[in-house]
Amino acid sequence: MPRSWSRRGLAHDASAVMAEAEGIVMARSHIAEARREAEALCADLPWLTTGQAEDLTRHYVDRRIDLTRQMLRTTVRRADELRREYEARYAELRGALLRRHVAWASGLLACATGINGALWLFTR
Repeated sequence: MPRSWSRRGLAHDASAVMAEAEGIVMARSHIAEARREAEALCADLPWLTTGQAEDLTRHYVDRRIDLTRQMLRTTVRRADELRREYEARYAELRGALLRRHVAWASGLLACATGINGALWLFTR
């Protein structure tokens, strides 16, 4: 194993491979499901010839895959929008929390300084 590889890098590579494998399995499952639906549709249309049934099945599967791609792209786009909105809100809340902590720390420091000054004056 080369020195440049780290455990984190290997774990990231392994998770990327697993995610890709999962995507391939899901895609094949979706195609098989679409094919089963198309074959069920063709079975309900007994007057179709074998060639027509194959054409209908191919057309149905292609349309279903296109629709699924469109829905996934829309979902990914919306997820990106939400991620940006949440990140912006998180940064805003984090800034507000930091400002509050600084204000409280400054107030506490001012009180401690005042008390220290008063005690110094009384003990003099």
